[in-house]
Amino acid sequence: MHRVCAVTDLVPGEGLRIDSVVPPIAVFLTEEGTVHAIDDTCTHQDASLAAGWVEDCRVECPLHASTFSLLTGDVDTQPAKKPVRVHVAEVRDGDVWVQLSTAAPNLPPGVTFA
Repeated sequence: MHRVCAVTDLVPGEGLRIDSVVPPIAVFLTEEGTVHAIDDTCTHQDASLAAGWVEDCRVECPLHASTFSLLTGDVDTQPAKKPVRVHVAEVRDGDVWVQLSTAAPNLPPGVTFA
């Protein structure tokens, strides 16, 4: 598991982009107090999901309004068609730890991370 941030770094209803892993992930603290981690890049076009709007355990991409479930990564609203990876997130002693998915990421056309 990777320590990615302190819980106090998170704002309820907003995302935090974590660039220390490749590809970057987004960590969210919901209004209900749950922590979730998904790939940060929208699968439709290169947009940061951490900059999106969070409601009902879903994040809306700020570029074209695709929505993704924070629980499953599934696309709830197009134009995105592929899901994002979901990573196991847990809080320990005030820190957020994430176990990265071993599945291949679904990146939009032309986007690569080295």
